[in-house]
Amino acid sequence: MVGIAQLVERLVVVQEVAGSSPVTHPNSLSDRNLVHLDAEAFEAIVVDELDRLPDDMVDGLENVVFVVEDRPEDGSLDLLGLYDGFALTERDRYGLGEMPDRIILYREPLLAIADDEAELRDEIHVTLVHEIAHFYGIDDDRLHDLGWA
Repeated sequence: MVGIAQLVERLVVVQEVAGSSPVTHPNSLSDRNLVHLDAEAFEAIVVDELDRLPDDMVDGLENVVFVVEDRPEDGSLDLLGLYDGFALTERDRYGLGEMPDRIILYREPLLAIADDEAELRDEIHVTLVHEIAHFYGIDDDRLHDLGWA
């Protein structure tokens, strides 16, 4: 499985997506033009961006569901996504009745940082790559070194 993590890490390095941190966004949101999409239209973009990821990145995902929620539990707008589960590198006996891991994208924070649909797609793409990297055991420090955190 180490090979998969190295492959994802290489894909993370190779892909060039403009933007700041895929998990949090430090810029003030008050001066942004907000993109307005209902939940269904937003989810369609998430599915489309997920389909655009390299097969090598998503084929190894096992017992993982992708979820869209409006906001994090604390109601903030600074968290864009979250990996909720056990990284592949931390699993010993797994898959025997466990609930699936979740990759959560937060709709309202992602909409709040995008000026247009193209920027929204970029932010969703970056957030997906970031959270999938966590599944493969790539931590925030390494993602930061790679420019994805």
